[in-house]
Amino acid sequence: MGGVRAYIGSFTSAGGRGILMAAVDQDTGALSVLGATDALSDPSYLALAPDGDVLYAVGETDEGQAAAFGVRGDKPELLGAPALVGGSGPTHLALAQGHVLTANYGSGSVSWLPLNTDGSLDGAGGVLRHEGTGPVAARQEGPHAHQVLPDPSGRWVLSVDLGTDSVRVCALTAGELRLHHEVALRPGSGPRHLAFHPRGDLAYVMNELAPTLTTCRWDAEAGRLEPLGEIPVLAGQVTGDAYPSEVVIAPDGRFAWTATRGQDAISVLALDAEGRAPRLVTTVDCGGHWPRDLAVHPSGRFLYAANERSGDVTWFAVDPQTGIPERAGSIEAPAASCVVFG
Repeated sequence: MGGVRAYIGSFTSAGGRGILMAAVDQDTGALSVLGATDALSDPSYLALAPDGDVLYAVGETDEGQAAAFGVRGDKPELLGAPALVGGSGPTHLALAQGHVLTANYGSGSVSWLPLNTDGSLDGAGGVLRHEGTGPVAARQEGPHAHQVLPDPSGRWVLSVDLGTDSVRVCALTAGELRLHHEVALRPGSGPRHLAFHPRGDLAYVMNELAPTLTTCRWDAEAGRLEPLGEIPVLAGQVTGDAYPSEVVIAPDGRFAWTATRGQDAISVLALDAEGRAPRLVTTVDCGGHWPRDLAVHPSGRFLYAANERSGDVTWFAVDPQTGIPERAGSIEAPAASCVVFG
């Protein structure tokens, strides 16, 4: 794992440096910043190409942009001009079938952008608009796509919509994204992100408007998601703000970790052999304030929290027996929004 690097997104409008590239110590998990670029405004979420040579970012602005960066050196280098995604406030992106996909929170849509041969982007090839509302008037007056990602089989694209309390399953064929199936989750739960079990037959949906996690069965053959149960990720009576942001799964499938803003908490959940019954073990402090994102090191030995309002990325050593993370260090990263590895 000596060659692993970390890429950190941040909000330039709040004092962030844009995209930071950092070396990762293979023994301690420690980060050391190598370089940064602010060539894209508010690069709040990042995704790395499978070959590790190109990094993609959304620009979470009203006009909505995405950009490609070469990362062979110690500083991300812009590949071509940023491209418009055809939607506002993109919060997440992923790669699938020769395209970059963006989840556009502001406009409640998903866009797909074809890749050029050099990995750069030209602009949106199309936009699929979500429809619907939810019962929480202040947050669910319309659709708000918060995440888009391919399933482990590579056959389907899933989009998680906070505004409509649903997850959409789409097929990307012949350069066109088409709705295949939509599954409704509990009204008012406000689904934000999901993560697949390493086995590929389960998905865990992190709900933002209620601090809960919904376990779902995933049928890749049929392209169907089926909710199985919902559990709280915080113990006891919760007071004050509690806005979950992310869920990540251990590479060996034994643990799940979630982050909750307001409570500044990382929750540890044990997964049984089947993975269908997550059990809350404990919560630990995130090491800062307002953990917008969590990321697990490819080895599963370290966990990282991007603490947006305290402006840092904190890393933790994970106990291999209990899954409980212990704070090991941090670096300054103003307005940090996400961490990805490659």
